[in-house]
Amino acid sequence: MSDSSQENPTSESLVDRKAFEGRRILIGVCGGIAAYKVASVVSALAQSGAEVTVAMTESATRFVTPLTFQALSGRSVFTSQWDQFEAADPQHVRLAADLDVALVAPCTMNSLARIAGGFADDAVTAVLSAIDRNVTPVLLAPSMNTEMWGQPATGRNLELVKSDGYRVIEPGVGWQACRRSGAGRLPEPEMLLAAIAEVLG
Repeated sequence: MSDSSQENPTSESLVDRKAFEGRRILIGVCGGIAAYKVASVVSALAQSGAEVTVAMTESATRFVTPLTFQALSGRSVFTSQWDQFEAADPQHVRLAADLDVALVAPCTMNSLARIAGGFADDAVTAVLSAIDRNVTPVLLAPSMNTEMWGQPATGRNLELVKSDGYRVIEPGVGWQACRRSGAGRLPEPEMLLAAIAEVLG
């Protein structure tokens, strides 16, 4: 893996689940149909002994409920940057502290653009804004319709996030919710787990 991008691991790669034990991992879920795949990722990480915190955009909650991720992770799920604001530290600062790795999946076209633009106005982007990427690796797993993936704006935003230190997991090619096959498909859960394990070393 290069400093700013990551190749898709093959589906045959064996993930050493011990790599996750005791690690603090943030999963940011954005509003795409592929959000359902992330439930398996959260479940596997929690079963492997990781301390998994999930943050969701409002749109993401339309595809998978926060209760699903709360049950799988055993921890509170954050859907607004105003959740638990009465704490000593603002929520997004507290969630970003002492993380070992963060993964945003699915990273939709809209969320990619907001991350590239430096926005911090939802639960996911607010936490990302407080992470020192020189210390904590942040993985983005784009997922979108193949035409959206091929847009010039998407290409520009990918270059921007890479130059800002984010690591991009390239999407796969396959059947999509638009009833077509093409690039832009979120990698399978095992591939996302392999990507996390790789940056954890």
